[in-house]
Amino acid sequence: MQVARTVVVGFTLVSVAKTMTSVAATTSSEPRGMHASASQDVRTGSPQQRLQKLLAVPGHHPRRVNDLLLLRPAPDGHPAKEKNNKHVVFFHGDIQNFQEEMSLQPEGSQWLSWSLEQVALILGQRFPDRHVWVVRASRMYLHKFSCYHNFVESNMFGAPEHSSYSSGFGAIHHLRALLSHGMERANLPYPLQPQGGADSIPSGFSLILVGFSKGCVVLNQMVYELPGARADPQLSYFIKHITEMFWLDGGHPGGSETWVTDKQVLKELASSGVSIHAHVTPYEVCDPMRAWVGREHALFIKTLEEFGACPSKKLHFEDEPPSIENHFRVIQEF
Repeated sequence: MQVARTVVVGFTLVSVAKTMTSVAATTSSEPRGMHASASQDVRTGSPQQRLQKLLAVPGHHPRRVNDLLLLRPAPDGHPAKEKNNKHVVFFHGDIQNFQEEMSLQPEGSQWLSWSLEQVALILGQRFPDRHVWVVRASRMYLHKFSCYHNFVESNMFGAPEHSSYSSGFGAIHHLRALLSHGMERANLPYPLQPQGGADSIPSGFSLILVGFSKGCVVLNQMVYELPGARADPQLSYFIKHITEMFWLDGGHPGGSETWVTDKQVLKELASSGVSIHAHVTPYEVCDPMRAWVGREHALFIKTLEEFGACPSKKLHFEDEPPSIENHFRVIQEF
């Protein structure tokens, strides 16, 4: 999401809270600072009761931590369901934060319908048979600008500096370790191991990645790392279990690389077997002030198709004026 647009968010979106009022009301009474512990039984009950907040979960490096939200799939009494090892990971955009923190900010309080808790519940409906993980950016500059510097080098506003694979640092390394430690913290059965080859991947493990707006920078960085990661025996088996990647209206305050356009990198993605999805709105890809976003999106799709991939693509709300409200609604509609 573009910096200038985010700064004026308090003046642009006055109706978004109305779109999910009934859902927002269900989590407003959650106790402040809800934190997962071994004694909590969050495996049953309503979706709100199945939400866990996991704070300061370490990734590949112990000092690189992220807060996580976990929504478990609803149990159905079937033993196989209790051992479900299917997961979806979501990376949010600017402004979005835990509901209790957003409510304290003049701008954020207008966006409570899109808090991290609300998004987890939306994704729980979209992926009812999966564990839903929402990764909070490690820094929220001015309570607005999401910065994923644990995954990709970024400036204070979250604009990324993408790089190729490194054996000691990177988005894929961090994601794997973050998931592993999060699964252990949540006492999930058969957790993923933080590193290792085929024996470190639990049976039935599969992973879907979803990036929204600024969160797409994490998916982009993983694509840049993909050639090296597929050649690394410590990560190659983990990569094979990523089944789908969703880009939802990607955007960031930088002047380029909103979408990956490097042909060699996209060739690797096309041959990886990952199902690729690109859902956009006019807010990002039809903005004449940021025309490169639309051009890069088109080139991303065209290049993947040239390499034999079949990315699914959709322009949502194309007959409506571009708006931040519709930008967020893509989370519901994809």
